[in-house]
Amino acid sequence: MPQLDTSTWLITILSMIMTLFIIFQLKVSKFNFPLGLKSKNNKKHQSINPWETKWTKIYSPHSLSQQ
Repeated sequence: MPQLDTSTWLITILSMIMTLFIIFQLKVSKFNFPLGLKSKNNKKHQSINPWETKWTKIYSPHSLSQQ
C-alpha cells in the first residue's frame, strides 16, 4: 500500500487561506458604510396593560393546596 504524500499540504492550506482572505476583503470593500453614525433613540416601551409593568407569579396546578 503506498504512502500518502503530505509534502504539498502546507502550501495548499496556506494558499487556500490566503485566497479566502483576499476574496473576503474584496467582498467587504464593496459595501458602502454610512459615515455619520447616530445612536438610536432608545425610549422605554410604554405599556398599557397593568400586568406588563409588574411581576406576576405563575402557579402550577401541583403547587396549589388540595381542597
